[in-house]
Amino acid sequence: MATLNSMTAFVRRQTQAEWGTLTCECRTVNHRYLDPSLRLPDALRPREMAYRERLGQYLARGRVELQFRLEGTDQARSQDPDPVALRQLRQAMVRVEQEIGDTAPVSPLEVLNWPGVLAGGELPEEAIVAAADELLDATLDEVAEQRRREGERLVPLLEERLDAIEAHVAELRRNMPEWREQQRQRLVERLAESGAEPGDERLAQEVAILAQKADVTEELDRLEAHVAEVRAALESAGPVGRRLDFLMQELNREANTLSSKSTAAELTRLAVEIKVLIEQMREQVQNVE
Repeated sequence: MATLNSMTAFVRRQTQAEWGTLTCECRTVNHRYLDPSLRLPDALRPREMAYRERLGQYLARGRVELQFRLEGTDQARSQDPDPVALRQLRQAMVRVEQEIGDTAPVSPLEVLNWPGVLAGGELPEEAIVAAADELLDATLDEVAEQRRREGERLVPLLEERLDAIEAHVAELRRNMPEWREQQRQRLVERLAESGAEPGDERLAQEVAILAQKADVTEELDRLEAHVAEVRAALESAGPVGRRLDFLMQELNREANTLSSKSTAAELTRLAVEIKVLIEQMREQVQNVE
């Protein structure tokens, strides 16, 4: 069976150590290109470019929201303000007041929440980075597996609709001679009703002109060719979402032309059913990597 990757997944993984708890969340949805958005704690900001490159190694397309949350343990924190940090903060506040005038008063709780104010208890950044790198790989492994499983479920749905399109095309080919003869009979009847008595040569010319205008052989040939291309794309390795999306547009173009050339109610019905099948596939293909 062919394999596809979906662009939809959500994974949350967590690791704990003596310095605290680190959580990694990754959410992916469909997008024309790879569009990553990262939210990192201060300890991991230097790793942003490396993480973007890592995402590109796992994923080819999709909007990706990657977030790390870091919660330090009580043992890793101190409740004693750092005098040096307090003096630096006070100096900064004075300079701000000199530049912009009176400012709103700052509460002690706001001061304590300012980065670096609480003394000691610094989190071990090297250990956090190492844990985050490992956690990211585990998270992306699971994201890739989720996308693979979801894509795997799409394959039989697409193949079922391809089979149905091929069956409709075959039915159209079988019925074309009968529809041409019905068209010829209607032309003869209209000429008779008008009182005209065209010769065989005149009738043959009129029938030939109508047949040429209503001929859908090329459209049926191209529909079959596009279906074969879709099957080939489903069997190929690597991301095929853009290729499939393009083929859906081509299939829809031929189905529209087929419908516009319809000269029989049954032909119209089959053309509409083909368009419905193509639209169903197009909706599924939008989520293929």
